[in-house]
Amino acid sequence: MKVKLATNILEANDRIAAENMKIFRDARVFVINVMSGPGAGKTSLLERTIQELSGKIRIAVIEGDIAGSDDALRIEKLNTPVVQINTGGGCHLDANMIREVLEDFPLKDLDLLIIENVGNLVCPAEFNLGEDMKIMLLSLAEGHDKPLKYPLMFQESSALVLNKIDLLPYTNADIGKIKKDSLSLNPKLKIFEVSCKTGEGIKEWADWLKSLVK
Repeated sequence: MKVKLATNILEANDRIAAENMKIFRDARVFVINVMSGPGAGKTSLLERTIQELSGKIRIAVIEGDIAGSDDALRIEKLNTPVVQINTGGGCHLDANMIREVLEDFPLKDLDLLIIENVGNLVCPAEFNLGEDMKIMLLSLAEGHDKPLKYPLMFQESSALVLNKIDLLPYTNADIGKIKKDSLSLNPKLKIFEVSCKTGEGIKEWADWLKSLVK
């Protein structure tokens, strides 16, 4: 019974996600779904990305959290349209949550919509939101075992952003193993090494993202 219920939930979500995708494509806005564990640096990456692409493309953000609005306030300070979604305990965003806030954005005036998902290494990968691609963010401080522990996140993503590389000398993280294991799960995965603190690698990441926006 539980398996059937879960299947029904995912099927219903996929139907709404397909409708969302049509809305995005009609508006000609590119959409990415940024996923990671808590504290990996999603909001910091968004801040750096927005700053790097300022004046080049038009960006808006949907912030997903279990509670609170701190991340949305950080984005708002960059003069970027942002809407906060609080799941009230849910471990991920779903397509219906995204649908309910789309009227808050002038989609046809945007080039890129960034969805920051709830910090979780399991559920977000299972739920399509209507995005063009999923992006996985992994902090080196989380260790090199995460790709094989949470394979679906890496399999479903188009790009892997390795954050906090400035901490590499102070951790035992094996960046080579992270890359090898990630590519074994998803050979087409694009990998970027960045530091949101120092700015290293941000331009390369932002330039790639800009190249996807038509």
